[in-house]
Amino acid sequence: MPDPTPTRVAVVGAGAFGRNHLRVYSELESATLAAVVDHDAVVAAAVGEKYGIPHFTSVEALVAADLNLDAASTCVPTIHHLAAARPLLEAGMDLLIEKPLAASLEDADELIALAARHGCLIQTGHLERFNPAVTAAHSLLNRPMFFESHRMSVFTPRSLDVDVVLDLMIHDLDIVLSLVDSPVYEVRAVGLAVLSPTVDIANVRLEFENGCVANLTASRVSTERIRKLRFFQPHQYLSLDFARQDLLLIDVTAAAGLSIADLTALIEKHSKPQAPGEHPTAGLSMSKVPVAPGEPLRLELTSFINAVQTQTNPVVDARAGRKALALALEINAAIAAHAKRAGLKTVASF
Repeated sequence: MPDPTPTRVAVVGAGAFGRNHLRVYSELESATLAAVVDHDAVVAAAVGEKYGIPHFTSVEALVAADLNLDAASTCVPTIHHLAAARPLLEAGMDLLIEKPLAASLEDADELIALAARHGCLIQTGHLERFNPAVTAAHSLLNRPMFFESHRMSVFTPRSLDVDVVLDLMIHDLDIVLSLVDSPVYEVRAVGLAVLSPTVDIANVRLEFENGCVANLTASRVSTERIRKLRFFQPHQYLSLDFARQDLLLIDVTAAAGLSIADLTALIEKHSKPQAPGEHPTAGLSMSKVPVAPGEPLRLELTSFINAVQTQTNPVVDARAGRKALALALEINAAIAAHAKRAGLKTVASF
């Protein structure tokens, strides 16, 4: 049973992500927003005044204030995750660390070791895992064998401390890893820097040891915003729209002779509102899977607070975060190798 006493929580980093964490925590009955940290004294003071909470410009000052905190969200740039988390873990706080978990596997391993040493929980902030459409898809798994993912955004100066693989694609890597119960066998990838010093658009082909294949594309230089994942499994095709929180289930037995391209075109056609007199393709069974709508961040933070109160393993724990990070870094290595073969200018992740 969860502890009925609200969990006292702080937010470290009051940027774009941190502001949303502050908002949600302030609205949760299971949590008490107790403090905020931001290196910018003006920002920290403004947030402190808005929520009526103590504000600090360093994690060390927060810990020294001894506010009887239970947990914290760390929403600082990735390269600072370990430095921000270390004193919090040493003070015995459970943490939600925004994705990616760390700037390197060495940092991730140190975070995991620190949490074990001090008896703390770490949840990695892969909030798309809490998207209601993803939750619904998990209940329908039956040996998925082909994935196609598109995550496209218009360019913004946010999160340019990491490349598009660690910024956007890592969401889909985490989801695919959670849906495919098999190690990765092969990684093939290409990526280009377009408007920033790091990779802004990337395409990846993953093959798993069980034969499953995943094709993933991520871009932060697109003209439109797309968040979609499609996957095939025996006799079924599922189409997931993250933004709309929709999950379409198609029985493809009657369309077994169609190519993937033709079938995809059919799905696109029939996932849109139909004109008067228009009917679904004969023999193609299509249905919307019931999905209870909800804000993924609220669901994520509610799950985190529940893990803190029950001291149970988070849904997306540090090891899941490390696994997604390891694959993202392997993809970046493959992108660099391809760039070298193609005579392109190589770019660093950080």
